[in-house]
Amino acid sequence: MSKALITGGAGFIGSFLAHKLVANEDEVVIVDDLSTGRLENIADIQDKVTFYKHTVCDEDFMHDLLLKEKFDYIYYLAAVSSVADSVVRPWYTHLVNQESVVNTLEFIRTNELPIKKFLFTSSAAVYGNAADFPKTEDSHIDPLTPYAIDKYASERYTIDYGHLYNIPTVAVRFFNVYGPRQNPNSEYSGVLSIVTKCLKENKPFTLYGNGSQTRDFVYVEDVVDALIKISTETNEPTVYNIANGDETPLIDVIHTYEDIAGIKLNIIQKEARQGDINKSRADVSKLKGIGFKPQWSLHDGLTNYWKYYSEN
Repeated sequence: MSKALITGGAGFIGSFLAHKLVANEDEVVIVDDLSTGRLENIADIQDKVTFYKHTVCDEDFMHDLLLKEKFDYIYYLAAVSSVADSVVRPWYTHLVNQESVVNTLEFIRTNELPIKKFLFTSSAAVYGNAADFPKTEDSHIDPLTPYAIDKYASERYTIDYGHLYNIPTVAVRFFNVYGPRQNPNSEYSGVLSIVTKCLKENKPFTLYGNGSQTRDFVYVEDVVDALIKISTETNEPTVYNIANGDETPLIDVIHTYEDIAGIKLNIIQKEARQGDINKSRADVSKLKGIGFKPQWSLHDGLTNYWKYYSEN
């Protein structure tokens, strides 16, 4: 049995990770300020995890926790995940998305904490609109927003702390993760969570652009399995894409989802937003190289997603 810290563990991906680790009989500690995370995401395991409603930006709190708990694994998912918010509030989002990460790494270094892995969750947003396609981990980087800049800087700090100070670190770049528990109430939430809410509540969906923009959608269960495999079975400080390796136009995804739900979506089209990416697809050869292969097709994932929300 291992002891794991999940920052952002009441959020969408973090709560799925917490459930998986609890099922594996690991000891789990969650730190989440509930700015976007929700307690109901972990309500059924609340007696099996230790939860702190706190911000990762509180250095004293985080330092005391790291010293006291002596974690084996640290999954750093806490973030302001709204790209739009980072454009409006670049300094605040920087404090969460970069400063808190580097502070944690530095505390691990200076106190020689014997962790087994520090895993930082970055984003495909770091690639921006760079011409390389599909995106490999060595592709050109073109961060277009403060969010993407901070994610890239933090993943580089994570990897360099591994190389320079012999700390076991790794970083991952999420592509478009979707599934149950995704919060649809943010302006820049995962697009499929917003589509799901609009379908269920018979509300109009705002499509920015013409829908030809492509995304590499990956189901949350696959993401969590990849996180655990990467944290427990890799040794090199490096970065991995986490995705399906497929490219699908957003409008095609919407039509597939309409067919699954049996509902026609009312679409309102607006101009594309500044910072939005036109084409996105991951090369997942590196992830497959450690023996991982996504199990969920887009159709199966959407079917399961709709079943969850139609029953809740």
